[in-house]
Amino acid sequence: EVQLQASGGGLVQAGGSLRLSCAASGFIFDDYNIGWFRQVPGKEREGVSCISSNDGETYYADSVKGRFTVSSDTAKNTVYLQMNSLKPEDTAVYYCAARLSIGPLLCGRSYLFGYWGQGTQVTVSS
Repeated sequence: EVQLQASGGGLVQAGGSLRLSCAASGFIFDDYNIGWFRQVPGKEREGVSCISSNDGETYYADSVKGRFTVSSDTAKNTVYLQMNSLKPEDTAVYYCAARLSIGPLLCGRSYLFGYWGQGTQVTVSS
């Protein structure tokens, strides 16, 4: 059974940092791309960052470039999202998701990711 377990969210002041974790199980980790998405009520889900567990290729949305860093620990089947210099507009529920690693990362197309974790709330106060 494919499972993705996101954790690490919380409440932080603007300028602070959080590290999200996505623990994966039930599939061959190296064969999948892992993405971080976020969603605010009333808005579309946004692709924040993605990583290929196979070759380490990464993608970042313009809104988080230079502040967020995605990494993968294949020994632990876990992907991390280090979020620095957080802003109130980063407030959202963050989800991790997986899709088979075929072609480009396509992080902007959440509908291509077939497996999803349960989400973790990130709240950044001003």
